Amino acid sequence: MAVQASREIVIDAPPGVILEALADVGSLSSWSPVHKRIQVLDWYSDGRPHHVKATIKIFGLVDNEILEYHWGPSWVVWDAGDTFQQRGQHVEYNLQPVGIDKTRVRFDITVEPSGPVPAFVVRRASEIVLDAATKGLRDQVMAAFGSEQPK
Repeated sequence: MAVQASREIVIDAPPGVILEALADVGSLSSWSPVHKRIQVLDWYSDGRPHHVKATIKIFGLVDNEILEYHWGPSWVVWDAGDTFQQRGQHVEYNLQPVGIDKTRVRFDITVEPSGPVPAFVVRRASEIVLDAATKGLRDQVMAAFGSEQPK
């Protein structure tokens, strides 16, 4: 059974800056504690990553994924196929400008585990992933592009 989770956060930066931070997948392991190793396998002609090999670790479980990225003017999506720990994964970041130089970021993830997972593990893992995907991204954007935002 698929596990879905989502969260929204407002970041004090325009959408283009946030997309630039998301495109810098090489820095992902510095702001996401679940990403241990990242390797871009190929790039789109605009310089954004297309296929990425990622080593993920959560609760001591390690998984290696091949992620296929797709980019739009205000969104990024990636999908992963079968791995040892999952049958599939779909992730979306959707960005919406809010006022001047602020962006509402919505993060959605759907994972199809390869086997049954206890509900308490799903809840805890979801919190870790959601924190990395939103708060970690905000902290990376603020560190890389300036201006402090309260936590």
